[in-house]
Amino acid sequence: MPFEEIPHTADWSLRVWAMDLPVLFIEAARGMVAIAGTRLAEGPRTSRTIVSIAPDHESLLVSFLSELLYIGEQEKLAFDEFKIKIEAERLSAEVVGAPILSIDKIIKAVTYHNLQIRQTSKGYEVEIVFDV
Repeated sequence: MPFEEIPHTADWSLRVWAMDLPVLFIEAARGMVAIAGTRLAEGPRTSRTIVSIAPDHESLLVSFLSELLYIGEQEKLAFDEFKIKIEAERLSAEVVGAPILSIDKIIKAVTYHNLQIRQTSKGYEVEIVFDV
């Protein structure tokens, strides 16, 4: 798995790594769904287009993940298929998912706490803290 839950005192934290930025964002979304214990219903699939504009990649990541949380809360949908394109300050994502069958842990928000996307010799890495 290209993500892992890491210990955090009060909230939940996730370390994510990938070869490039679009895949880093995809794995962050998958990791968020996994640590929440989200299970999708069988049956018809739903797609959405998400577009975000932000001054930096960290803000794009928070915006993207926050939009996924919002859709989950308001429409009871979660996503497990992603196509993401990042161009400078703009993210466009095609996401596919289904109604939420159940969630084990509720994530309230994606935070900026110590959020820094780092380029490494193997690609990119980020640690994300979720408010619960």
